Amino acid sequence: MKKFAFCILSLAMFTLTALAAENRELPKNFLSGKHPIHVNQAGGRHGTRGNIPTPHGFPAGVDTLVNFTGHFQAKGIFWDGTSHNIWEYSMVGNKPAQGGTTTINAPVVPVTIDMRNSDGSPAFASNGTRLISKPDPFLQTFMNGPVFGLSNYSSSPTATQITDAVQRAEFNNVEAPNWHTLLAPSVKTGQTMVLTSDYAYALNSDGTCCLFVLVSDPVFTGKLFPPSTPDNSTVIGASEVAGDITTKDISTFMFPNTYLYENNDPNQCCVLGYHSFDFEAGDATNGNQLRFYVMNYSSWISPGLFRGGFEDITAHSHEVAELVNDPFVGFDGIHNITPFWFINGQCQDLMEDGDVIEGFSNATYPVTIGGYTYHPQNEALLPWFEFQKNSAAIDGAYSYPDETLLTALSAPQPFHCGF
Repeated sequence: MKKFAFCILSLAMFTLTALAAENRELPKNFLSGKHPIHVNQAGGRHGTRGNIPTPHGFPAGVDTLVNFTGHFQAKGIFWDGTSHNIWEYSMVGNKPAQGGTTTINAPVVPVTIDMRNSDGSPAFASNGTRLISKPDPFLQTFMNGPVFGLSNYSSSPTATQITDAVQRAEFNNVEAPNWHTLLAPSVKTGQTMVLTSDYAYALNSDGTCCLFVLVSDPVFTGKLFPPSTPDNSTVIGASEVAGDITTKDISTFMFPNTYLYENNDPNQCCVLGYHSFDFEAGDATNGNQLRFYVMNYSSWISPGLFRGGFEDITAHSHEVAELVNDPFVGFDGIHNITPFWFINGQCQDLMEDGDVIEGFSNATYPVTIGGYTYHPQNEALLPWFEFQKNSAAIDGAYSYPDETLLTALSAPQPFHCGF
């Protein structure tokens, strides 16, 4: 069953003449010159949970990945409009003071986009190219990047993954020296998403498919998340049935230059990734506990498509960092809800550390591994959400790895920032 509560990394687009139904091809420079924005689709958060029970002692009664809880004090306005002083959160891993290394399986499911005509027959570009976009050319480089690969960061005495480095930076004052939360990646069976409508594309310079693919968000999400249990008709459902992803994992669904647009309008583009979870009923094998499959959709971003340093694994680093900091996206209306904050025109009340930074012109932080320079995103640190005037994070910073990027707190905000 789908859970409509997730962070979105997205980019604003310029106006384009409406696409004719028989012509879905876009100019190759369609994505150039855009600036990061936030698009809020968290319709399932803040207590609107459908059949999801409110956990007691979060997440009791739920079969999901290991996480720890904490809280902080700050004056702010809660999502229901009331004044609030105590704020709770849950994060992936074990408590920082506990020490030791927590290793979490991180399956990666590469997804092919198979574009069809409305009748289901294969679709072809005007030059005769079959419209199938595959992740294969980017997969190994994606896997080698700093989300899974090791590099040196000031927050760790040993080389580590970038999300672990960010977590160590924000808990610098309380962590045991040997505390780490690491991902153990593995490539799983590839899946295919078949599209028969609501998509557009641009061809590569050599006429092959595809430089990028744009998909309507509701269509994409409907083909990603299963509608029921068990289910083999969707990408996530098929991976669950195959056992390729489990409730104990951080699962990545990796797409090749595949971005989403809103409101059935390609002009309202582009979502580059999001994190969420699929929730499914339990059975006797897990004590009938509700299952939370924590996941992220992240697109590979070929260099040159966007400006501002958004390329290669920018989306993946953004989503995994947020997933670790906010794995359940405030679904219970309590955990990971924060005082309202405002920055770069964006108002939120969730602990989404990537969203805070995405609007900066220098949002990415180059990291070289194996001779390839990647562009993961900088992240906001916990003290920023706590409205700490003197940050308890590494070096008194509010952002990491670039500690100079975020230098001031949000001003205290009224309900929904007064909007």
